[in-house]
Amino acid sequence: MANTMPCLLGNPLLKPGVRNGHMSATRRFVEVRCVPARPDIGLNKKDMGAGIETFNLKVYMADKARLVNEALDMAVPLRYPHKIHESMRYTLLAGGKRVRPILALASCELVGGDESVAVPVACATEMIHAMSLIHDDLPCMDNDDLRRGQPTNHRAFGEDTAILAGDALLSLAFEHVAARTTGVPAERVLWAVSELGSTVGSQGLVGGQIVDIASEGKEVDLEVLEYIHTHKTARLLEAAAVCGAIVGGGGDAEVERIRRYARCVGLLFQVVDDILDVTKTSEELGKTAGKDQARDKTTYPKLLGLDKAREFAQTLMRKAMDELAGFERLRAAPLYHLAHDIANRHN
Repeated sequence: MANTMPCLLGNPLLKPGVRNGHMSATRRFVEVRCVPARPDIGLNKKDMGAGIETFNLKVYMADKARLVNEALDMAVPLRYPHKIHESMRYTLLAGGKRVRPILALASCELVGGDESVAVPVACATEMIHAMSLIHDDLPCMDNDDLRRGQPTNHRAFGEDTAILAGDALLSLAFEHVAARTTGVPAERVLWAVSELGSTVGSQGLVGGQIVDIASEGKEVDLEVLEYIHTHKTARLLEAAAVCGAIVGGGGDAEVERIRRYARCVGLLFQVVDDILDVTKTSEELGKTAGKDQARDKTTYPKLLGLDKAREFAQTLMRKAMDELAGFERLRAAPLYHLAHDIANRHN
């Protein structure tokens, strides 16, 4: 098998829309300092670009995560039947960097929207993500016992409750967008709901998961591997960013550019995840390390080798940065540095 670099899949058709004219709140996070890139995949300061305004990513992420966590806590109150809501909250509120909802908020602001209109879609993407984690960890899927340093949902509540909790979170995601989004034209809310629906179904997460299951223990080429990860992992990150741009009032060209950026970042996330799985310990990751190798699953390091996988990560990073070049630099700063954070993460 030749170690050629895979190409990104094409983009789905975009729907028309209008801008709304809200101003970005990014400026309060700007500070005059450089944010160094870690060397994990070979990125350095030159790769980060010259002259772009930098800001405190840690403060920005913490601020947005607090906003999202408060909204998620309110969206899933602890009520009767208590066990199912405890199970839903167990995974939904277990922490994490909230990358998907932050992508939604940042993309909304990038096109001139106010972050408040994107909070419902931001929460919805995290609900869908939590569902996918619960179901992925089940014995019939990845059969994992550890997630974010804690017992997986089915280990804490039982398989029956875990399955139902995932189902409940998925249905709540769509209800939440439809019922809680305000100040956004109805056609844009419907567009966002449609985007999320296609993300989850047979052409999205489910499609990626079923091909992944069918590929275990088999020789898989780069095209199939990219299909798996573009659909199973990248598609939800893409939807988060796209939905944020949709409700923020982004025009066709802006939404398309953000989609391409997010697809690169989403695939980058998986490439780095594959690299970490073979270079870090379970304690460092907060989840079981080496599980892909143990299950004889094809990964980028396995297919390309570790060095070529790191090179591919750099290629994806450069493509993502190219898509941001057409936006106002200060507004693009969160997405710029978020991509670098994903590329250089350690867990």
